[in-house]
Amino acid sequence: MKLIFIPGSGNTGLVWHYQAEHFADSEAISLPGHPEGEPCTSVEDYVDWLHQHVIGQGYSEPILIGHSLGGAVAQTYALSYPEDVKGLVLIGTGARLRVRPDFLSLLEAGVDYPPAWFRTFVEPFYDRVAPGLRERVVNKVTEVGARVQLNDFRCCDKFDIMDRVHQIDVPTLVICGTEDEMTPPKYSQYLATKISGARLVIIDGSTHFVFMEKPEEVNQAIEEFLNSL
Repeated sequence: MKLIFIPGSGNTGLVWHYQAEHFADSEAISLPGHPEGEPCTSVEDYVDWLHQHVIGQGYSEPILIGHSLGGAVAQTYALSYPEDVKGLVLIGTGARLRVRPDFLSLLEAGVDYPPAWFRTFVEPFYDRVAPGLRERVVNKVTEVGARVQLNDFRCCDKFDIMDRVHQIDVPTLVICGTEDEMTPPKYSQYLATKISGARLVIIDGSTHFVFMEKPEEVNQAIEEFLNSL
């Protein structure tokens, strides 16, 4: 049972460190442009890239595990290729991922002045991650850069499948942290309500990066979900 971990905006497969260590038959991918190559400019284009990757690797009916933007990719993949997905794990994501205009404006300014971007959009988001991993993740985000992160947030801002999410017809686990301000728990509750048979796990005391902050709890939830398939 192949697990494919898909990161969120501006991140790389490194954010899935704890999950890649725990689950033997897994791949924590980095999307194009993160940092090699050019990023895709829509969720649908990221889905097309991922589909070609899955075909190229010879994976059969993988479990797609996506965080934030990665969750949007996973959902859209399941709608586009329902016969090719065995299950979904959606972490800190939603059926719609609108981004506040002032947030996008600050990111745009950060492209021209990276130190401000680093102070505003990089350092604060990982302060609950264990120091060793936090330093490595921050370095990778910095390498990917503000331009790619802005591109990804624009992809999120355009993403909206609220009128189609109920069509997802694969086993689904939804996970979020109680203190996630980027994609609040109501986003995950909506997904769990609209996707038939979906299971919801809300992890206390964690933020948008729940899978790095509380890896044991997240891994246990994923294991229980896999055992139920």
